[in-house]
Amino acid sequence: MSMTLTFWGATGEVTGSCHLLEVNGKQLLLDCGMIQGGKQDEARNRLPFAFEPPAIVAVVLSHAHIDHSGRLPLLAKQGFKGPIYTHRATADLCAIMLRDAAMLQQRDAERQNVKLARKGLDPIEPLFTEEDVDRVLELFVPLEYGTDLQVMEGVSVRFRDAGHILGSALLELDINDGKHRKKMVFSGDLGRAGMPILKDPEFVDRADLVLMESTYGNRLHRSWEDTLAELKAIFGRAISESRGNILIPAFSVGRAQELLYLFHLYAKDWDLSRWTVCLDSPMAIDATKVYIHHYPLMDEDFKRFVRLHPGNHPLMSNVQFIQSTDESIALNDIHKDLIIIAGSGMCTGGRIRSHLEHNLWRSECDIIICGFQALGTPGRALVDGVEELTVNGKSLKVAATIHTVGGLSAHADQAELMRWYGHFVDNPPLVLVHGETESQEELLQCLQEDPNFRPQTMAAAKLGDCLDLAALPELRWLYQGKQAQ
Repeated sequence: MSMTLTFWGATGEVTGSCHLLEVNGKQLLLDCGMIQGGKQDEARNRLPFAFEPPAIVAVVLSHAHIDHSGRLPLLAKQGFKGPIYTHRATADLCAIMLRDAAMLQQRDAERQNVKLARKGLDPIEPLFTEEDVDRVLELFVPLEYGTDLQVMEGVSVRFRDAGHILGSALLELDINDGKHRKKMVFSGDLGRAGMPILKDPEFVDRADLVLMESTYGNRLHRSWEDTLAELKAIFGRAISESRGNILIPAFSVGRAQELLYLFHLYAKDWDLSRWTVCLDSPMAIDATKVYIHHYPLMDEDFKRFVRLHPGNHPLMSNVQFIQSTDESIALNDIHKDLIIIAGSGMCTGGRIRSHLEHNLWRSECDIIICGFQALGTPGRALVDGVEELTVNGKSLKVAATIHTVGGLSAHADQAELMRWYGHFVDNPPLVLVHGETESQEELLQCLQEDPNFRPQTMAAAKLGDCLDLAALPELRWLYQGKQAQ
């Protein structure tokens, strides 16, 4: 009899979520995400899995973001044929996001192959194709929050609302190898209380092990009131000084819809009447339609507005949807009075790159960074104060004003992570994932020093660490730091 958990992603970094649960020789994956960041991370996504995809019985997917779902088509391409259990809204969003990812993979492969051909080298294939996406989407099994389901012999799961994006779930897993029975709770990505559109993250009372994200384990977000005041000040300055365009790199799922809602709620207070708000992202537009379809999942304020104002949906008013490439290019001829929301959120690709090319060097422009920026990404470089940035092969001076608005983050901060963990009875063992090392070390120290939260035992997972779940509450590592081959 045995039950183990091995960490094959999002260890010492935020992206690449992938955790392998094994019970009596049968294997199940929690997430199968893409590593996001610099060019070296693109190569890492092409490395072989540290397990045999045909041997995986099932996947349980926490939410649709690519760093949690993005390697699912590759998993199926390499022989996985089992079910993928996830919330029904996540299944709808993955149909959009994975197809977009396949298109980007195809484009990247084509560009690289031009360079390889010039060097007389063999071409490469895209990581996966739209055909691979179609195959993997057939494996999705949509579920509701609160449903208990056996997903593999010896493993049952319940999805609960994580409040991060539409359909995001924290997972309660009941694990039984015939001799030992343990309950593990995986936070997925935790959202924040009191944010617009979504319900607050749910709390769980009991667990034998808590697997918790730590993206902002070393930071405290500004209050919601201060964040709204900060945005109002940015727009007010731009208006009073007759400044240029405002660019907002935004994740197509979650952040884009939140921004649309804010522009609806505060258009008058922020004096946005002279501004044209453009959502320049076909994927974000499609995702917005999914949000509209699943509006019963939203918080009470949002649902109440939809009921009371038929025909004036808060995600579709005060905004122009920019679909075609030609429409997007035309925006580059306008040098003021535009608020452009475009992907990608970390400025690694998408239409935001073109808008940066035409606005980054303009001192009269503003750029609002409002989401997590991974190491090695252009967005992180802007946050860190880089003076020049290469965009579309051109070296540009960073003359625009860069604003980092952390209060819009969809991730719980240090205090919110501790508060969520604090709802568990008896301070169960804790393993941190989904965070950079500095963030994790500070969060562990805060938990250790505060007697109200101090876990029985705790650690930050490293790549390849394998935990013996049968030994809980002791964190017994069968091996640590074993690298994927």
